[in-house]
Amino acid sequence: MTPLIKLQREEELPDFLQTHGFQVEDLGSNVFRVDRADELPVFLKLDEKQIYFEVDLGAASQIASLEFYTKLLDLNTEVLPVSFGLDSSNPDDIRLVIVESRETGDLCDQELLAVFDALELAVDRVTPLLQDALQA
Repeated sequence: MTPLIKLQREEELPDFLQTHGFQVEDLGSNVFRVDRADELPVFLKLDEKQIYFEVDLGAASQIASLEFYTKLLDLNTEVLPVSFGLDSSNPDDIRLVIVESRETGDLCDQELLAVFDALELAVDRVTPLLQDALQA
């Protein structure tokens, strides 16, 4: 058996993401738009101790119903660690979003990449539900 050596190094977030195939756009005020292939963009908001991840799925008013929200909340149990929510920062345009956050103190590369994979999986899981709601 050959022993494995764990390497640890530090790299700035935009550089790390670009190295792993992401396009990163600095929107100012510690907000970044991150794109990968044909996926929906992920918006990152950085503060001193946290990274907040958000994927915008569209206007909630177009799909709002008790039945839809019940199915969406049920789906939350299948997409952990990310979750579905409502962004009501603009009361005139409440958005359906997928969100997650991570502490930055000891954030490793695999943990960060796993968040992007979980966001992508959640988009894939919610797409049929959104399509059904928009056709109703």
